[in-house]
Amino acid sequence: MIRLSDCCDVQIGFTAKGRLEPMPGGIRAIQLGDTTSDGELGTKEIGTYHFNEVAERYWARPGDVVFRSRGEKNLAVLLDERLSQPAVAVMPLVILRPNKSMVVAEYLAWFVNQPEAQHYFDLCARGTGMRMIPISSLSSLEIPLPPLERQRAIAETSSLARLESRLASRLVERRQHLRSLSLLECAHVNDTTEFKTPHGGRA
Repeated sequence: MIRLSDCCDVQIGFTAKGRLEPMPGGIRAIQLGDTTSDGELGTKEIGTYHFNEVAERYWARPGDVVFRSRGEKNLAVLLDERLSQPAVAVMPLVILRPNKSMVVAEYLAWFVNQPEAQHYFDLCARGTGMRMIPISSLSSLEIPLPPLERQRAIAETSSLARLESRLASRLVERRQHLRSLSLLECAHVNDTTEFKTPHGGRA
């Protein structure tokens, strides 16, 4: 087990002074709203905004991980191919730049989102109105580092499990939809017509 700050660079996001103003052709920026509460990067287009000047350290790139340091769920979000170009990460997002010789980005995001790490954040959380995880607490999170190949295998297995869960959920929704259509068809059948229920009985 090592501290998270020993295997990746922990960089707070850019602190915007007031509300960011959208500007076509401006600087791309990732905000909290561009991430989802289940630890994903939203599929919508990353917006562009007016910035006077942004230091290099605030730019996030594909292969980085951003951490939601405020809000009810403090999850890590992997910046994958959906982030086609670098973008400024805005607080309360925190950029985690993995040391590729030590940790795989997908594994890093996976571990931060596991119950063990989330329980640690529960203990570290500050604030009453808005939950916040101090950067020092995030940096001190202990993370196990198996060999890189095992990290990749763990991350891939987790990704496949999430995909399986989503497909299963869609299948259930599709079956419910078809069942509703069948019942609706039954409801429009002439009262004197005998028909079978979806379970094979007679109504």
